[in-house]
Amino acid sequence: MSNGTLLPGRLGLAAARVPYVDRHGLIGLSRGKLFVEDGTLRFICAKSDELDAGDYAIPYQNISMILLGPGSTVSHDALRLLARHGVLLAAVGEGWVKYYTAPPMGQGRSNVARAHALLWANEKKRVEVAREMYALRFSMITGHHNLNILRGIEGSRMKTTYKFLADRYRIPWEGRRYDRSNPNAADIPNQAINHAATVVECAADIAVAAVGALPPLGFIHEDSSNAFTLDVADLYRTEVTIPLAFQCAHQVLKNAELSLERLIRQEAAKEFRRYKLIPKMIDHIKDLLHVNDSGSNPERKR
Repeated sequence: MSNGTLLPGRLGLAAARVPYVDRHGLIGLSRGKLFVEDGTLRFICAKSDELDAGDYAIPYQNISMILLGPGSTVSHDALRLLARHGVLLAAVGEGWVKYYTAPPMGQGRSNVARAHALLWANEKKRVEVAREMYALRFSMITGHHNLNILRGIEGSRMKTTYKFLADRYRIPWEGRRYDRSNPNAADIPNQAINHAATVVECAADIAVAAVGALPPLGFIHEDSSNAFTLDVADLYRTEVTIPLAFQCAHQVLKNAELSLERLIRQEAAKEFRRYKLIPKMIDHIKDLLHVNDSGSNPERKR
């Protein structure tokens, strides 16, 4: 990820001694030890996709979130230091395609959460945000303001999208089938969509946590404790989730010895880096909630 022109504020890094740093203040670390020595946060590691082997000083003052990958340990002193400076720490899977836990460390401010809650609590604004999400997904703004109508339009469009992408990736497609009580009972293409949706939702989990938004307050999804995460993940269903699923399903249908779930995790890690998925999610979240990196929350005219 690039260290080019950076946005100001808490979610932007102005400088870092770690080469693999995202402009939103996300750092991925794996296969090493995170600890404190003489007041400096250090990470000694073996070579990984994120870093070459070495001993690194971590600029925690300017970091929003550390994504700690497999093969890593963290000291009690490091946890105390991160908590004191409001740095999030999440345990993630290889390539950031699993999101296991994040200790409850915040960034010391509530502007994003308050902006999220205010938009969600106002029925008119809640529908407007939902319409913006559909506009992002379908590259057009619909004139409808009823969520049930919007969901119906979404369902129709997704049926067309599934068929189009199935033809592109030469996948036999008989429609979306998903049994929550037995997800492995589905055919290979549907299993692939289930697995791909899970890893994209993990990326959305990271993005939502990084900006301090409220996972339960969804604008399209409801009831679920991670409804907003599902909203964010669905923004990339056509661009990332389904192509990833069908590409992997195509390979497994040709070679039954491949593990579908493992293949999707591996390919997702590559795609997330290439597409810069999590930074794009963060940008979309901030835009949808009308917040910026400086911590202000200007009201945008609609």
